[in-house]
Amino acid sequence: MDLYREEILDHYKHPRNFGDLTDFELKDSDRNSSCGDSLEMGVKIKNGKITDVKFTGIGCAISLASASMLTEMLMGKTLVQADKINDQAMLKCLGIPISITRQKCALLGVAIWQKLKLKLK
Repeated sequence: MDLYREEILDHYKHPRNFGDLTDFELKDSDRNSSCGDSLEMGVKIKNGKITDVKFTGIGCAISLASASMLTEMLMGKTLVQADKINDQAMLKCLGIPISITRQKCALLGVAIWQKLKLKLK
């Protein structure tokens, strides 16, 4: 359990794929109104494969760490593979119990990914 906590803290302090989204044509955002987390995510797709994914925003440790972990899960995946990344996959990746009230934080990135998938169809 401590290993998972350390990984979450590392992703929070050093988020992967965090940065400027100006050159992303496909992007979306979402907000957790209960605590103020706000994220935007962009993906680049070429030949049915995610070639780049980034996010930016502000939020608690859980929302930023899970968004960072999500971008790592998505990077390099085909759209078929990435389609399988859902709430359950994200919670499993976090590896620690997440209370119902914190699940909105943990799943904010996934909510944005779901919106991005709709734009692809």
